[in-house]
Amino acid sequence: MQAVTWAVLEAEDFGIANFGQERLDGKVAYLATVSSDGRPRACPVTPIIGGGHLFIFVEPRSSKAKDLLETGEYCLHCAMNDSSGSSGEFLITGAAVKIEDSALRQVAESVSSFKPSKTYLLFELNINEALATSYPGGMPKRTRWLAPTIKVASH
Repeated sequence: MQAVTWAVLEAEDFGIANFGQERLDGKVAYLATVSSDGRPRACPVTPIIGGGHLFIFVEPRSSKAKDLLETGEYCLHCAMNDSSGSSGEFLITGAAVKIEDSALRQVAESVSSFKPSKTYLLFELNINEALATSYPGGMPKRTRWLAPTIKVASH
């Protein structure tokens, strides 16, 4: 499975993408990363969704920046409004990519609800899997999406 952009999620399953955007875009969420020695870490972030991308700005000296640069692996979970899950849950996993392209940084800044520091690193969070959970009548209803497998032609 290869991680894909938010645009692919939107094109393949608009419902789950919309659910996720409502729970993540411009709100505090929790980013789990894996350090180079395999230890997990969790940190709050503010995801930005727009233009077919899912971005985060990161302070360059932070442990999350180091982890994303070294391993790229992440899991992102929305914040919860209450203990009953009334707003629903959204979780994605995948691979983070550091963005160096100034035009793509402009896109991220233009759709952001805040003004990021010029020193912050920009990452695009590409997606392997998305999981949406709602709790109608108190019972969990889960919807799972997996990134399409990209077939490589053999020679």
